[in-house]
Amino acid sequence: MNISDTAAADRNFQKNAMASFIQIAAVALLVVFCFRIVAPFLSIVVWGMIIAVALYPVHVKLAGSLGGREKLSATIFVFLGLMILLVPVYTLTDSSVAALKTVGAALDEGSVSISPPDSSVAEWPLIGEKVYEIWNGAAANLEGTLNKFEDQLRSLGGHVLRFAGSMAIGILQFVLSIIIAGVFLVGAEGGYKMSRTFASSLAGERGKVLTDLAVETIRSVAKGVLGVAIIQALLSAVGLVVMHIPAAGIWTFAVLMLAIMQLPPIIILGPIAVWVFSTADPVPATIFAVYALFVSVSDSFLKPLFLGRGMETPMLVILLGAIGGMILAGIVGLFIGAIVLALGYEILVAWMETDELNNPRQPAEEAEAG
Repeated sequence: MNISDTAAADRNFQKNAMASFIQIAAVALLVVFCFRIVAPFLSIVVWGMIIAVALYPVHVKLAGSLGGREKLSATIFVFLGLMILLVPVYTLTDSSVAALKTVGAALDEGSVSISPPDSSVAEWPLIGEKVYEIWNGAAANLEGTLNKFEDQLRSLGGHVLRFAGSMAIGILQFVLSIIIAGVFLVGAEGGYKMSRTFASSLAGERGKVLTDLAVETIRSVAKGVLGVAIIQALLSAVGLVVMHIPAAGIWTFAVLMLAIMQLPPIIILGPIAVWVFSTADPVPATIFAVYALFVSVSDSFLKPLFLGRGMETPMLVILLGAIGGMILAGIVGLFIGAIVLALGYEILVAWMETDELNNPRQPAEEAEAG
């Protein structure tokens, strides 16, 4: 090959390299713009997909009993999902607003009175003396105590308003996710085939296995973590409403958050039970305290019923997923994060186990390592 041929080859290589660079840059730019366009809806769509995957087995049975009418089955699920979401939300919101209005009106009239604390409160570890002092001061002069903590109360009010706004946005996101889940249920078979094809193009033969593992993990965590958390929250709501606890909706949501994070609801229900003892008769207060303890330990027998066999995702993974998801995507992220991180953990473990089986260490390598 002479010099002119070499120069021509170099020019062709540069030309092809530049063309490839421009094409890759154009595709990357298109992908970035597409992602930025769908980013505001990403968490809603992901949550809708998770709901669809979790409910698909029940959807198949219902569609079969309806003569194979999948659209009607999906519509029924959407309607039931919206009712299950909106009816408790409306009830708890109405009770919370009514309670706050009553407290606000009583404060304006100056008719609010607080019972003095029992002397045993001062014996509580760490915080007993401080709580007793503040509580006793509020019982003697409520207005003076409120004025003393005016700045803190104003800051708390701002946090409450922001929380209420995020709750409203979260409820709207849940509504849209339920509707999207209905759409996914109708085209579930096509979506499953496309997922397996995509996974196979990335991971070869293991793609189908990992796809099935992803489906099993989503259903397992959705039932064993989210399902149990929702049941605990609903049980808590019943007790709070029966005992006429102010702002029952807020406390119920707090219990739901703790349950998703794998933390005991007694963290919320315990202090409420202590407060009930200071305001109610001993018998109903004792019943509520026992009920709160039952709700807190109910996950010990609910999880074995709902959680799939072989799914032993560590609690820390669920906790980090729930907290990180909430920081990233708000209330919906609280639910998505726990499932997505658990899914990533299970797939990573399965991937590592498969690699170990396919590439066992040779005896010579083991001897050298020894």
